[in-house]
Amino acid sequence: MKTCLKQALVTTVLIMLGTAPAWSADNSIIVQSTTSTANSGLYDYLLPMVRKDTGITINVVAVGTGQAIKNAQNCDGDVLLVHAKSAEQKFVGEGYGVARHDVMYNDFVFVGPPADPAGIAGGKSALAALKRIAGNKSKFMSRADNSGTHKKEMALWKQAATDPTQGSGSWYLETGSGMGATLNAAVGSGAYTMTDRATWISFKNKQDYRIQVEGDDLLFNQYGIIMVNPDKCSQVRRDAAQAFIDWVLSKKGQAAIAAYQLDGLQLFFPNAN
Repeated sequence: MKTCLKQALVTTVLIMLGTAPAWSADNSIIVQSTTSTANSGLYDYLLPMVRKDTGITINVVAVGTGQAIKNAQNCDGDVLLVHAKSAEQKFVGEGYGVARHDVMYNDFVFVGPPADPAGIAGGKSALAALKRIAGNKSKFMSRADNSGTHKKEMALWKQAATDPTQGSGSWYLETGSGMGATLNAAVGSGAYTMTDRATWISFKNKQDYRIQVEGDDLLFNQYGIIMVNPDKCSQVRRDAAQAFIDWVLSKKGQAAIAAYQLDGLQLFFPNAN
């Protein structure tokens, strides 16, 4: 097992489920991925199918996208599955990844308390919502962890011509934590936050919180998959990594992603080319 995997145990989800054909250590790979895909239960659902069909055991390291990319750059992984397309393209462009493929998408939403102090409920514009939150100095909870969600949030603030860090520590609150912890902090303090829809659906501590803003094209959330470049990282298990990627992008893999639901709601929408 890769050396840094032990160091990531706190934020690691090791998923080795189901029965499979006989396999060897060469068929065990590490996928650097996001907390949103892991916390949603998607891997618990998909990986037994992968193992049954391919004999490959998948070990998922579930961290923020920025950390997942950094881990992959450090050769601590065979496959990268994250949601920050520009960062993924840079990863490939700098030679750390072989090729990037679209896998699936969902969207981001703004959630908040029923009191709705900034008056954003029912809105369809993410930028207008952020401007109202900042203008009203309403509490906003940010992951502030360089995750895909945090990258998207900061891009939206920039498009809204607003620097929320000017309110850091007063109305703009930064957790430096994953989405679940950030949602808990938001609910506990009456703050707004932005989350991917899959995590929101699977989140168990909603209390009286609800989605306030959704449906803006700017909130589109694309996931991509990349094999770590064996020319950069000699320990990459090329054949097993490619077999996993091929399964995820196949008609069967895409149909399995589409079929995954919680509470009757579809969490991810496949769109592999």
